[in-house]
Amino acid sequence: MDGAVLSHLECARCGLRHDADQVQNLCRQCASPLLARYDLTRVARPTSENSLWRYRDVLPVRNPDPAFSLGEGMTPLVPLPALSRALDANILMKDESLIPTGSFKARGAAVGVARAKELGVEGIKMPTNGNAGAAWALYAARAGMRSVIAMPEDAPLITREEVEASGAELRIVPGTIADAAAAIKDVDLFDASTLKEPYRIEGKKTMGYEIVEQLGWRVPDVIIYPTGGGVGLIGIHKALGEMRELGWIDGPLPRLVAVQSTGCAPIVRAYDEGAAESTFWDNAFTSAFGINVPKPLGDFIILQAISETNGTATAIDDEQIQKDREECARREGVFLCPEGAATISAVRKLRETGWLQADDEVVVLNTGAGIKYPAVRL
Repeated sequence: MDGAVLSHLECARCGLRHDADQVQNLCRQCASPLLARYDLTRVARPTSENSLWRYRDVLPVRNPDPAFSLGEGMTPLVPLPALSRALDANILMKDESLIPTGSFKARGAAVGVARAKELGVEGIKMPTNGNAGAAWALYAARAGMRSVIAMPEDAPLITREEVEASGAELRIVPGTIADAAAAIKDVDLFDASTLKEPYRIEGKKTMGYEIVEQLGWRVPDVIIYPTGGGVGLIGIHKALGEMRELGWIDGPLPRLVAVQSTGCAPIVRAYDEGAAESTFWDNAFTSAFGINVPKPLGDFIILQAISETNGTATAIDDEQIQKDREECARREGVFLCPEGAATISAVRKLRETGWLQADDEVVVLNTGAGIKYPAVRL
């Protein structure tokens, strides 16, 4: 079956329906993110492809080009036995460091760029904390599209080099990703910013499909996700909902946990306050640079996903994140990115508080390769 299973786009806030075969950004009525919807009665089981495209029936690209893929997806789900013993927990790691461009951002870029090209988009612009911009610039180059990328001056140097190598126009600005967004307002290209286009989330949701398939079509008890813009967490929640509607899983969904740094924790603050949306986090900074997002556009969707799964949100200080990054390398031989290390810190904290039980099966997301952060010292 082909990508015609895609039905329409739906506003995540007001529910207004939008045409999926027209170029779209935010909802034309309330300026909220759009979500892709499918005719799930026509969806077949995954193909045998060893990439995220095995889930093509629940992806928005109507006619995927096999030559476009770089093999993104189907990353391993790895037990962490030494850390599990040390923390009295049961931890599995979804290791996104092995994906093209070295981070999970390649998932969203592959699907987002492929769909943009299919819709006739000739170029994209976006602000980034590093990895997303690198992935989108490289996939745009593969698609023959122009790209303009803006990133904060503190972003990982390797991601800057990836953008420049792709031939994209790179703008470096002081401040945060919010300042980077302001730096490309003058650029007249399709805005591929986080959740300002509807298809990045579709690539990211395949992490959820893969976790369930790799566990033999069952769900873990808990999934812990490092949360900046939160697209991966939203996507995993969306995937779980689709699989339940398809009848591929049943029973309670995994409890979803958003982990942030104490230096930038708008989702944690909103969760603790019982708020439906976050407020801007002033003077945001964390060495886990990918989660340095002062106010996610999809904050209300993140908080809904946490609430609907009886999950939680927790903040970890950078010192603890660094300690757990080092401990994981020593005990497991796994050099996590700082954002991935934050999920280990979250396991530690949630075991100490009793929110996690020793026999809970916990999947943590290592969202990128540790070697992309040479300036972050152990």
